[in-house]
Amino acid sequence: MPKIVDHDERRREVLSAARRVIVRDGIDAATTRAIAKEAGYSNGVLAHYFTDKDEILLSALSQSHERIRDRLARKVEGVSGLAALRELLLDNLPLDAERTQETRLEVSFWSRSLASERLAEVQRSEAAELRAAVRDLLGQASAAGELTTGQNLDDVTEHLLALVDGLSLHLLLYPDRLRRVDLERLLLQHLDGL
Repeated sequence: MPKIVDHDERRREVLSAARRVIVRDGIDAATTRAIAKEAGYSNGVLAHYFTDKDEILLSALSQSHERIRDRLARKVEGVSGLAALRELLLDNLPLDAERTQETRLEVSFWSRSLASERLAEVQRSEAAELRAAVRDLLGQASAAGELTTGQNLDDVTEHLLALVDGLSLHLLLYPDRLRRVDLERLLLQHLDGL
């Protein structure tokens, strides 16, 4: 009797393996061979589910983004304006093991995206979605009278996104200089100034 294979589950297993390899060893080490070994499958199994390495990498990144969006939707349910903005921005900082892995995965793709237009397009699309959410929440906060700043909200949006990216990168690169509690404090301090 032939073995029944859950193709969606096998695909998820491969993508989980790809994320683990990228986070642990870096994106350059995420060869199809390394991913297959991590997943416990042969290269042939990967070829059955993905056309090439870039498709595996893009799918792993997209799956990570979907999980982040789902988690964030639960966190901001029923809140708006500045309260929702706080949740959104804090969720984008590496404040626990899960978000640290997500940040390491994301940052791993940055340099590769500079050399791959296909990856860059995905990054730009995801970044545009995040930017739109931040800008929308700032607009809500402004309309509700929660902001005292007279700054242009598009500029504030860019400042906040740069702050999140910079703090995240600094924690990954300089863990002896910054702690997770410092990231949260610095972000909230900046938001309080608005």
